[in-house]
Amino acid sequence: MINKKILGLIGLSARARKVSYGADSVEEQIKKKKVYLVIIAKDSSERTKDKFKKLCEEFQVPMIIGEEIKIMSNAIGKSNKAVIGIEEINLANEIQKINDGGELIG
Repeated sequence: MINKKILGLIGLSARARKVSYGADSVEEQIKKKKVYLVIIAKDSSERTKDKFKKLCEEFQVPMIIGEEIKIMSNAIGKSNKAVIGIEEINLANEIQKINDGGELIG
């Protein structure tokens, strides 16, 4: 379960153009080592989750399970995006800390 602060940080990443979205784009950026965190919608297909779990393990990129596709897509101002890659290391670290229970902002 992602809280509103994480969705806000995802939106901030999108406004800073430090986000990739969509399975193909995120996969390409992971392989280029430009993604520091992958967020996958909890209602995405099992095939997508398995594919990115293996890819993230191979390239040592952390992965978290987020909200529904609609909520995550709204956070970045797009529609129907099940996979989001954060390309800014500090924002990725903050999202991970908040997801792990460490409230550092606000």
